[in-house]
Amino acid sequence: MTQRALRSSGEHTPGRPRRRAMIDAGSELDPVHPMKLPATTVRTSGLTAAEVAERIARGEVNDVPVRSSRSVREIVRANVFTRFNLIIGVLWLIMLFVAPIQDSLFGFVIIANTGIGIVQEWRAKKTLDSLAVIGEAKPTVRRDGVAAEISTSEIVLGDLVELGPGDKVVVDGAVAEADNLEIDESLLTGEADPVLKQAGDPVMSGSFVVAGGGAFSATKVGREAYAAQLAEEASRFTLVQSELRSGISTILKYVTWMMVPTAIGLIISQLVVKNTNVKDSIARTVGGIVPMIPEGLVLLTSVAFAIGVVRLGRKQCLVQELPAIEGLARVDVVCLDKTGTLTEGGMDVTEVRALNGADDPYIRQVLSALGASDPRPNASLQAIIDAYPSPNGEAWRCTEALPFSSARKYSGAAFVETDGRPSTWLLGAPDVLLPDQDPALGEIEQLNEQGLRVLLLARAEGELEGPEIAHGAVPTALIVLEQRLRPDAGDTLRYFADQRVATKVISGDNAVSVGAVAGKLGLPGAEHTLDARRLPTDPDAMATAMEENAVFGRVTPQQKREMVAALQSRGHTVAMTGDGVNDVLALKDADIGVSMGSGSEATRAVAQIVLLNNSFATLPSVVAEGRRVIGNITRVATLFLTKTVYSVLLAILVVCFQVEYPFLPRHLTLLSTLTIGVPAFFLALAPNKERARPHFVRRVMRYSVPSGVIAGIATFVTYLVARHYYTGTEALGAETSAATLTLFLVSMWVLVIIARPYTWWRIVLVASMGAAFLIVLMVPWLQNFFALKLVGAVIPWTAVGIAVVAAAALEFTWRLVSRRFPV
Repeated sequence: MTQRALRSSGEHTPGRPRRRAMIDAGSELDPVHPMKLPATTVRTSGLTAAEVAERIARGEVNDVPVRSSRSVREIVRANVFTRFNLIIGVLWLIMLFVAPIQDSLFGFVIIANTGIGIVQEWRAKKTLDSLAVIGEAKPTVRRDGVAAEISTSEIVLGDLVELGPGDKVVVDGAVAEADNLEIDESLLTGEADPVLKQAGDPVMSGSFVVAGGGAFSATKVGREAYAAQLAEEASRFTLVQSELRSGISTILKYVTWMMVPTAIGLIISQLVVKNTNVKDSIARTVGGIVPMIPEGLVLLTSVAFAIGVVRLGRKQCLVQELPAIEGLARVDVVCLDKTGTLTEGGMDVTEVRALNGADDPYIRQVLSALGASDPRPNASLQAIIDAYPSPNGEAWRCTEALPFSSARKYSGAAFVETDGRPSTWLLGAPDVLLPDQDPALGEIEQLNEQGLRVLLLARAEGELEGPEIAHGAVPTALIVLEQRLRPDAGDTLRYFADQRVATKVISGDNAVSVGAVAGKLGLPGAEHTLDARRLPTDPDAMATAMEENAVFGRVTPQQKREMVAALQSRGHTVAMTGDGVNDVLALKDADIGVSMGSGSEATRAVAQIVLLNNSFATLPSVVAEGRRVIGNITRVATLFLTKTVYSVLLAILVVCFQVEYPFLPRHLTLLSTLTIGVPAFFLALAPNKERARPHFVRRVMRYSVPSGVIAGIATFVTYLVARHYYTGTEALGAETSAATLTLFLVSMWVLVIIARPYTWWRIVLVASMGAAFLIVLMVPWLQNFFALKLVGAVIPWTAVGIAVVAAAALEFTWRLVSRRFPV
């Protein structure tokens, strides 16, 4: 039987302390003393299968759904019931009654766009849901004396849930067993110090274990649990700030303000002031209102994010909130935890150096006993267990254990040896356990410079839990560990360096050792190492130290959090990666938290991105995906808003000059499809390695407003010239055709500018759109369908000339804006 099974069945494992107290599995919090439960009896074997079935039948199950995305109903509702879909839907119904079907094409385009949006988000949902199942925390529950991992949703009231370092408390409960159990409740209370839990103490869902182990009895499950009542504030899918999303909302707000008064003026002008055919006036009024709405902008943004999720999902990257893709693309500082990120989780013991005349066989006995004393060893202790397994014969009896803590940097245990003598041992960081002048530190420094990890084994006196236990400890041996470097870590670090993203390695290990590892991987600035114990406490001074150095050692969990805050105070966008419980606070406070899939439940719960394949090399793919989304949506937004600006301007000019609106809906549907709709779809999904830049709204408006103004003025000038040239009953159709030609050419030139830098497929895309318009002008039935027929040669060539002047003005304006307002 394994040690885990022995522990789960309630039997005592030799060499391991038993510090347990029992409470009633179904007891409630004492209303008079809410922070303590009455210490009554609970079976250490947990519930029986029959008791579990009874509780399921009563509905006492942890049935809070853990969703990775919106439901199908929410997806459909979000894509269909929008403000602009309502406006366009009403206008579409009007056009179906008063105009030919070709003037109602814009309605069918909206239906197609909405359908595409629903399908793409549904695909992203399926990807997220499948990945969320892979990355879901599986708590260990003891039933019928056997411990087994089950889904969080299968926990029932009264279940006995085991806890170990890094485990997240998934439901409310009361401690039934405690072995130096320390729980961090900072995500719920804001208090950073871990709380030592005893039998009978309550534990709240959303907290996590930082040291020790034990078990608790579930007292509240489902929607009654504390974290569920707080909308799982510390759990999955926390909202990520998205400049892109908020920027598009701001743009749509501006558009609405412009659209409403302009549309009212256009309606009055076309239906009241102009005494023309009512149906034709309605059609031209609708033709003026519809293009003001950037209906495809939100769609393409959602599609770009959704496709990004699907692409990353294929690389085993779980994006727990869509805008996290964007957030990582904006990051300019990445903070890495060495263990599990630059190095693989496992280590190997390469050497044990005896100190102060210690006997080698005796040292091996001590290490073997220390390994057996911890039911959940960390990577360092696991390497020692692998090298010095427990003997088959009589072993030392462990009377007290002190689990490893990232804050104190060491663990320990007290034993009764085989001959009956007591001894107490500490295992941890040499520079923490040894005084500054100890001669062994020089030897350790040489090992650290080789990138090796060194632990000190020291004999101590007194109680393990005493605050001065490390003082006076006698050094007995140095344990030298070799860390396994990730083969792809060097390439990833070089990628970030090429992209001008600063990389900071933040570790609890010795700074020199961490710097040596980082140096082997080619980290720029790896020689600039700093022991975090010498970090200034002043936030501004800490920020300066963070910017000047690249490697930090002996960092406590609280310091990691303060380092992230210091960098953010200097305007940096910070990503934090990690897999250990000591990374949770920093992951939560960073702009983007990235967890390894093999990391603790707590880290996976607070991270926005989980790398299920545990590969640090996946991060460049996430950054590239975010840059693709941001860069391409910026291009696409400029196209859409250029159309909105020239549509509003044309409507204003029509009202001021008291003339018929020059276009029918079919004309602008054709122009929007060829110069915006089809090109935008391809541009939004194309590769894009441009670094994400801030001020999305400002950058888009700087280009789209002058472009829209130039396009609107050029089109209206052509329209006025044509009005003075053509006469007769067919004059309006000829005037519309000339104005359409100018607007198409100017809009095409906006597309030509936005498509830069050119690649073969972008050239083909632009040329195809021009060829499609030329076909419409040349094929008779398409001329009739779209009511486009160029009459004579003077005005069409005049329209081309005006478009050429407008194109030159566009080039000049874009270059002027780029020079005057560099980003």
